[in-house]
Amino acid sequence: MMADILSQPFSWTNFFWMVVAAVILLGIVLFFVMYAIYFERKIIGWMQLRKGPNRVGPWGLFQTVADVLKLMIKEDIVPAKVDRFLFLIAPVIAYTPAFAIIAVLPYSEKLYFADVNVGLLYYGALSSITISGILLGGWASNNKYAIMGGMRSVAQMISYEVPLIMSFLGIVLMTGSLNLIDIVKHQQETGVWNIFPQFLGFIIFLIAGNAELNRTPFDLPEAENELVAGYFVEYSGFRFAFFMLTEYVYMFAMASLMTVLFLGGWDAPFGLTFIPGIVWFMLKFLLLVFYLFWARSTFPRVKTDQLMGFAWKVLIPLALLNVLVTALFKTLF
Repeated sequence: MMADILSQPFSWTNFFWMVVAAVILLGIVLFFVMYAIYFERKIIGWMQLRKGPNRVGPWGLFQTVADVLKLMIKEDIVPAKVDRFLFLIAPVIAYTPAFAIIAVLPYSEKLYFADVNVGLLYYGALSSITISGILLGGWASNNKYAIMGGMRSVAQMISYEVPLIMSFLGIVLMTGSLNLIDIVKHQQETGVWNIFPQFLGFIIFLIAGNAELNRTPFDLPEAENELVAGYFVEYSGFRFAFFMLTEYVYMFAMASLMTVLFLGGWDAPFGLTFIPGIVWFMLKFLLLVFYLFWARSTFPRVKTDQLMGFAWKVLIPLALLNVLVTALFKTLF
């Protein structure tokens, strides 16, 4: 287990296994991203009465692989008047925190890469760094549309990060811990998943998380009909792919975090403990990923004033109410 290796003194052997673990995790995430895109196209096609990918490979299974290869071999164009250093490093700044977050997520009782006592704080801190990458990408492009897209994206992500973080404060009050493994164990010991006492927090997290991912109906930062693809309009090839990869890696992290916080993680429902915990984790995880696909194919895009007003006038007051009620309940009972 990776956590056992990290607890031992440093050695080249331990370093080797840490690198191996990181490569394995990266492979899992990239596999998820490729086939999440494929199934998203299929599900949206099914919901909108049209066909998804069906030509490249059996049932179109290799379509996403072909798309990735296309992006890798496309010409990498760097416009002449951009801030070259910031332009090149912005996709890396956007993607790296998304991948680093995954290291603290527990997938079963024995399968996790790092047991961090402040796992939730770590998640909130690192996810904020991606905002800097998006802002730099827009500003360094030296393009008015990219700058507008970057500024609008930052405004949206900062606004929705406030209710997102506040939505799981109720869980922290209930469990008395920021450790993700302890939160799952608390749900196992009480026999009640947090989605029931914290249903309002779950709904807030669900909505704010979707907005943090910049996905429909909150995909204004990349609204093609308004800002010609937004903050990454000047990017091409694999640098453009990095921004797309960031979105889907965050989808992986967001669905995993919701599973841990609200759905009991690997805890088995109805006493069905003969099924391995990782199977239950994956079923809950895939259910939440399906929700994100369903929302994209169903809801129309909102306007900017509606988007910002909903965060500050609706979600944040509800999140404050949830924290207040949880604190009162904790104090009285």
